[in-house]
Amino acid sequence: MELSVQIERWPLANAFTISRGSKTEAVVVTAELREVGHCGRGECVPYARYGETPERVVAAIEALRPALRQGLDRTALQAAMPAGAARNALDCAFWDLAAKQARRRVYELAGLAAPKPLKTAYTISLATPDVMAQAAAKAAGRPLLKVKLGGGEADAARIAAVRRAAPNAELIVDANEGWSADNLAQNFAACAEAGVMLIEQPLPEGGDDALARVERPIPICADESIHDRASLDALAGKYDAVNVKLDKSGGLTEALALAAEAERRGFSIMVGCMVATSLAMAPAILVAQRANVVDLDGPLLLAKDREQGLRYDGSLIYPSGPALWG
Repeated sequence: MELSVQIERWPLANAFTISRGSKTEAVVVTAELREVGHCGRGECVPYARYGETPERVVAAIEALRPALRQGLDRTALQAAMPAGAARNALDCAFWDLAAKQARRRVYELAGLAAPKPLKTAYTISLATPDVMAQAAAKAAGRPLLKVKLGGGEADAARIAAVRRAAPNAELIVDANEGWSADNLAQNFAACAEAGVMLIEQPLPEGGDDALARVERPIPICADESIHDRASLDALAGKYDAVNVKLDKSGGLTEALALAAEAERRGFSIMVGCMVATSLAMAPAILVAQRANVVDLDGPLLLAKDREQGLRYDGSLIYPSGPALWG
């Protein structure tokens, strides 16, 4: 089996800002696996929050080149690499390659039902209340908006401004670890006043014990605190839902297992993404079939998506065709 891996840069339509910073392009790593005339592809987004860089992810994938030539398969990959972006790219490439070799779809190989179109959230980037209100007004016709918060004392004003600008949309708030135990009750109250349906990761990973000691008027979803199944034990009593992302879980294989185990333990499922192209969203759609909340709007934030990308009809996202993935 032959491997190729590269870094790609995709400009964004507008700057994307969260509590940890801002960016104007999506930097992704793509991996291709070739065997006997067939090619499987996978895409990942290195996440600086976890010490990942594009160069380190490429190096981690390249380090497996000898093992791939000697027959490393998708099952062995799960132990050969830790959960994270590098394994995600290879895992998804393995699934795509297997589908092409079998002339079947990935969902069939995984024993899943044929995927259906899904309603995805659309992200409102962190900014001043006025700027966020303007962005929300432009997206007010979408049924579900995800609002980035985590910017200090102005968060109450931000969520109120978004609600006024989009009175009919359901709202999710994502603080990206930007709140503290001291302002938790105040921010919960502001979100409840705005009719927010879900709050993602209000406190830092490892510093979220306060969630077990306060009343949670709105369901709380773990994001940075959940990676793979090994992360679930630490969430009990603090979170009501988990955000499954392939770049954190290390690919479709673990993401499917994580979603099933989280459901068994009583967590609601959200499926999210990094800002990336349709190649990264396509496998996530299979996991999202069982999700209560879907946030796969990455390609909508790009200036231009990949050719043969996913079809978006407003906030409705359609499963991929075989020319893209799977």
